[in-house]
Amino acid sequence: MNPLLSVVIPAYNEERRLPRSLDGIREFLSGRGTRFEIVVVDDGSRDRTVAEAEARGGSETRVLRGDRNRGKGHAVRVGMLAALGELRLMTDADLSTPIDELAKLEAALGEGADVAVGSRAVPGARIEVRQSALRESAGRTFNRMVRLLLLPEVHDTQCGFKLWTARAAQLAFAPLRLDGFSFDVESLYVAERLGLRIAEVPVVWRNDAATRVSGLSGAAAFADLLRIRWNAARGRYGAGL
Repeated sequence: MNPLLSVVIPAYNEERRLPRSLDGIREFLSGRGTRFEIVVVDDGSRDRTVAEAEARGGSETRVLRGDRNRGKGHAVRVGMLAALGELRLMTDADLSTPIDELAKLEAALGEGADVAVGSRAVPGARIEVRQSALRESAGRTFNRMVRLLLLPEVHDTQCGFKLWTARAAQLAFAPLRLDGFSFDVESLYVAERLGLRIAEVPVVWRNDAATRVSGLSGAAAFADLLRIRWNAARGRYGAGL
């Protein structure tokens, strides 16, 4: 019997943070009596990420090993398409959004959404540990560009906590082209163009100073917004997109 929920975690050199997160996720979901699996997608780590995931993940955990570092977008895409759950949660290895916020996203899907986007930018969101002023400024600028060019109704595409139905995940992730930071935008843009319903849900969020997103990858994401428009114009996401 397939699990009700798949939790997809992209991981690159996460030997320190991942074990505690796996413990927390497994304990929380086991306590709810939910049929679940955890899919850890290693993105070519050079440390003991794979060994730690295999040792601490438990029987519910699958570890998909990458032969080289290709980017968070590639890792999430592999995990979302390999997942077996009727619902598929993508979350970061640091659990910046606590796993117990899942219920809010589930409620949105229960009300008819195809994808529930955890958001730090809508009323009701609570940021308990903030980023640096420079990162917050860059994030606001990026979000404005996303709304201007691609997704006018989504205020925060980059919070790494999103819940998809299995059907929506298969439809939106299969045609994706980008492997880096801006895959979140690309997946939601494809979902929106497919007519899937997107709900933005306020969540708790705590910045982790050990984030894997560099300033360089963040800057490259601005150029990726134009690549998404170009890919759509060239029909690279499929007919009619």
